Amino acid sequence: MVEKVILAAPRGFCAGVVRAIDIVKIALEIYPKPVYVRKEIVHNRHVVEELRGKGAVFVDELEDVPEGKTVIFSAHGVSPQVKEHARQRRLKVIDATCPLVTKVHLEAARYASRGYTIVLIGHHGHDEVVGTMGVARESMVLVTCVEDVETLEISDPRRVAYLTQTTLSLEDTRDIIRALRAKYPAIQGPPSEDICYATQNRQLAVHELARRAQLILVVGSQNSSNSNRLVEEAMKAGARSHLIDDVDCIEEAWLEGIGRLGVTSGASAPDILVEQVVDHFRRRGAEVEELVTRRESVQFALPDNLLVDLTPLASDTGTPA
Repeated sequence: MVEKVILAAPRGFCAGVVRAIDIVKIALEIYPKPVYVRKEIVHNRHVVEELRGKGAVFVDELEDVPEGKTVIFSAHGVSPQVKEHARQRRLKVIDATCPLVTKVHLEAARYASRGYTIVLIGHHGHDEVVGTMGVARESMVLVTCVEDVETLEISDPRRVAYLTQTTLSLEDTRDIIRALRAKYPAIQGPPSEDICYATQNRQLAVHELARRAQLILVVGSQNSSNSNRLVEEAMKAGARSHLIDDVDCIEEAWLEGIGRLGVTSGASAPDILVEQVVDHFRRRGAEVEELVTRRESVQFALPDNLLVDLTPLASDTGTPA
């Protein structure tokens, strides 16, 4: 029987996800419907379904957006080719790319302009990786593990740099970077690690949670990279762990012999889903304790063109912009 639920903090939405969701909600209020969103705005089924219910139309490609309509780019970022395609189709673009992903794009463009080969550490097919690779496709190679580094061949080892997908495991990334530095001593990297603050904070919290809990439930969707990394980090730290979409995914067999249960959530998971999990165990008599390892106060500004369109409406209603 679960006697105690230990709730990790920080958990759930990061500043980039909050910004992206706010962008869609504001766009639905101020622009003619339908408002289109290219790809999932964030990787969470519940978030996507909620926004779809409010009128957002999610599409995989820009060909599915009628010319001249409003389209929002997801938090994971897009390639310059996608941006140019949107311009050619005369689409009104609102870019919800996380500013930390934009930072990686700018670094990629800078290294490419200086003639460097860029090694991107990331996962094949992830939306963020696809967008980043498009920034400097001719200059960039993708590695996913240390073994990829061993087979890597770069024409000029004096001009090589690395960048990382923002939602990876700190430990796995360090191993790959260590292997790259050993093979290419002259390799350059970004001024600071590109793994975002929220990913780091949630992974560190999971490590601390694993010291106290026998089992950790991570709330997040199956296609959420950062949520999957939390499961991996929990298991590396010695705690059993499962990724769940919501409370209905919990299996009773997991709980056999579990007295102390840890609960956290990925950076794209709504806190209401965590609350439902906690309430489930509270109703069964469990005590709930919060484990705070970091305090977060990061906020990101809305896109300039959205603010420009929003300001007159705010003035008309007397609401501060």
